[in-house]
Amino acid sequence: MRLTDLEIFPVAPPPPGWGGRYWLILRLTTADGITGLGEVYASAVGPKAMAAVIADVFARHVAGNAPENIETMFRRAYSSGFTQRPDPTVMGAFSGMEMACWDILGKMRDRPVWALMGGRMNDRLRAYTYLYPEPHHDPDRFWIDAHMAAEAASARVAEGWTAVKFDPAGPYTMRGGHMPAMSDITRSAAFCAAIRAAVGDRADLLFGTHGQFTPAGAIRLAQAIAPHDPLWFEEPVPPDDFPALAAVARATTIPVATGERLTTKAEFAAALAHGARILQPALGRAGGLWEGKKIATLAEAAGAQLAPHLYAGPVEWAANVHLGVTCPNLLMVEAIESPFHDALVTGRPRVENGFVAAPDAPGLGIALNEDLARAHPVTTDRLHLEMRDAPCDWQNGNAFAGGAAD
Repeated sequence: MRLTDLEIFPVAPPPPGWGGRYWLILRLTTADGITGLGEVYASAVGPKAMAAVIADVFARHVAGNAPENIETMFRRAYSSGFTQRPDPTVMGAFSGMEMACWDILGKMRDRPVWALMGGRMNDRLRAYTYLYPEPHHDPDRFWIDAHMAAEAASARVAEGWTAVKFDPAGPYTMRGGHMPAMSDITRSAAFCAAIRAAVGDRADLLFGTHGQFTPAGAIRLAQAIAPHDPLWFEEPVPPDDFPALAAVARATTIPVATGERLTTKAEFAAALAHGARILQPALGRAGGLWEGKKIATLAEAAGAQLAPHLYAGPVEWAANVHLGVTCPNLLMVEAIESPFHDALVTGRPRVENGFVAAPDAPGLGIALNEDLARAHPVTTDRLHLEMRDAPCDWQNGNAFAGGAAD
């Protein structure tokens, strides 16, 4: 049972692009014809270049291996080119193939992936959603209007969701950490107040940022939103500055969450050591399912919790769910419930009344709709996510379009 073939499906979801400008979905096939799906998250190079990286990593470290040799393949990719350190591009490419290996192994054994990774700990998983505009909302103004956000939160809670995420604190830029504008702090507090008033104690507030602040700026922001008791303060400082993370964690009672831009247990161990209490691995970048399980175990030993991140397509979502089923320290999983996510794969785990049930089909339990994938090719050379060049605007106010790619 050897891995012989790789196919890559670059898929662009239709506007507004919930989940990013495009998704890099791949399929591995064994010599016996068994296939597995995986997904690569948010690479730092364009889609054509990343497809070449995926093909290179496959040829060097995956092709010809048995799909169960995940540890060996991981160590080869991790050490590739005399690096032996976290590399988000190489590990992103490997992460998608690693997911596909688990999908194959589950099909071979006629068992869901979670059954091969420690078994069922959770019959159902708590899910959370980003706040997106309602049909009657102005799609541009929504991201800076606390009352619209509160309306969206009320609608989601009425559907059964028990946690909602929002990020009104302004732009993330190539300049690294900046001091937030006073208007950003005021807006952030207003969002928290309006949403808390709308949902009461029926839902947790998840305050999202994107690593854009200095430690002092993040602490000022935390003080402003703390009266509304958010469950977490997500990625308050740049992901490469662990001492800054520690400074924020020491200064606020809000649990600090991070992990979307980290890769492998090495970086997550550093985040834990510097005060992160909620880890958010994106499995299409962090190393895949097995590395995700190791990250969860590190968190468990440190008294921290896991909340797998999702700003991607339905394959990474399925992997997140299977990992979450196995983890005693799972807090919740991020979900994107869009019609395109639902149509692109069959068998996708669905959120019902705010929770998702443990899947029971073999492997990841999903199959790609190839016709739909090929009907939505990637035509842009832009990146899945981009940081802007312009700095924070302290005079005219800032607007960040949240979960919309464009």
